Amino acid sequence: MPFDIYRGAARAHGMDDAAWERHANPWSVWTRVATLPFLLLAIWSRAWIGPWAWVAVVLVFLWIALNPRLFPPPRRTDRWSSRATFGERLWLRRDELTLPARHRVLPHALTAAAGLGMAVALAGALMQWFWPMLLGGLVAWLGKLWFCDRMVWLFQDMCEVDPRYRDWIR
Repeated sequence: MPFDIYRGAARAHGMDDAAWERHANPWSVWTRVATLPFLLLAIWSRAWIGPWAWVAVVLVFLWIALNPRLFPPPRRTDRWSSRATFGERLWLRRDELTLPARHRVLPHALTAAAGLGMAVALAGALMQWFWPMLLGGLVAWLGKLWFCDRMVWLFQDMCEVDPRYRDWIR
């Protein structure tokens, strides 16, 4: 089976059921969404603080790794951010589940766009090129947010197909 970037990321972050439950907390989702500017700033900061910038980069990656476990499971899961994580959980099982056809292609395209934007943003930050960093970062950010929105839509559609998923909402 070829490498699956989505499952690889979930495995790298140790996303078991308990971690997914905690990651459904809006604080987890939104603080993680806000991480990209801090990563780019940490890389860019080597112009000001030299090699100490790598400490900032490591701290950002540590935050990314720990974030899904730092917040308690949410009391309510009827929010957009919680539904996005539910959709991601279903997306990871797309080989086992029968997903509606409209959800099979665009998430891949959005991930590719976000990845390309991230590559440009990281190169811009490393080379100290402001506009490529900013524009690449925006493409990465918007691609990820649009992907999350698609995951909300996927989750809602799957609730219609299999009522068991409605029990995830409280």
